[in-house]
Amino acid sequence: VSTQSTGVALHTHGETPRVLKPPMQDPTELFGPPVREPPTEFPPWEMLEGRTVRLEPLNPAVHCSELFEASHSNADGTLWTYMPYGPFTEPEFADWLGACASGDDPQFYALIDKSSGKASGMLSYLRITPSHGVIEVGNIWFAPQIQGTVAGTEAIYLLARNVFELGWRRFEWKCNNRNSKSKRSALRFGFSYEGVFRQHLITKGRNRDTAWFAMLDEEWGVVQQNFDNWLDPSNFDEHGNQRSSLRDLNHPVLRPLVGADGEVIGGT
Repeated sequence: VSTQSTGVALHTHGETPRVLKPPMQDPTELFGPPVREPPTEFPPWEMLEGRTVRLEPLNPAVHCSELFEASHSNADGTLWTYMPYGPFTEPEFADWLGACASGDDPQFYALIDKSSGKASGMLSYLRITPSHGVIEVGNIWFAPQIQGTVAGTEAIYLLARNVFELGWRRFEWKCNNRNSKSKRSALRFGFSYEGVFRQHLITKGRNRDTAWFAMLDEEWGVVQQNFDNWLDPSNFDEHGNQRSSLRDLNHPVLRPLVGADGEVIGGT
């Protein structure tokens, strides 16, 4: 009996060897399923319009004054606790905002609250990778009056809807693992928890373990319907209280975290 790279050859004296080849494996099992062609370019940097909020491409000449007021109205500076930058003096903020608007990754937006007409927050696309169809949402901060409102939720919805309509495969959310509020928000918005990258970054001289979340194109149809149902005015009573919770609506969509041995080790 002799072993060959193509299989096992069995023979006895005087007989022609018979090669037993291993069974062919499905290429999908070996390499994963084939995918459609990913996007070929960055998302267009253009205004995204919602019912309660409008996302405008960041323009320091237009947005700087209102954004500085919105981001530094709380004297304790807690808005910047988990951000890799800030708080700023007003001249520092103007310089930082100019730098934010000068590149294409991250791609920054100013959140315009339609009820006040003012720029009241920022958020961006980042780590934009068309070749793999992967894009992240981050650099998110909202003025205190926007936090926990329909406007804040609709801002995330507008960015998610935009990328999936453009054909992106994966929409990511990452945050400091100590930022419990951000992690709860990710789950509420329909991003599934995928684990923690330990000692991933150094932020303001301190270690940052990064929690990873993601939403996939195959999940977006259900998540979008959940957003639409939650954002519908009929979901709120005359006092503005929600009738259905977005967290409850999206909970069935969330994928559990599975370890290398196939065991469920975390999740929702």
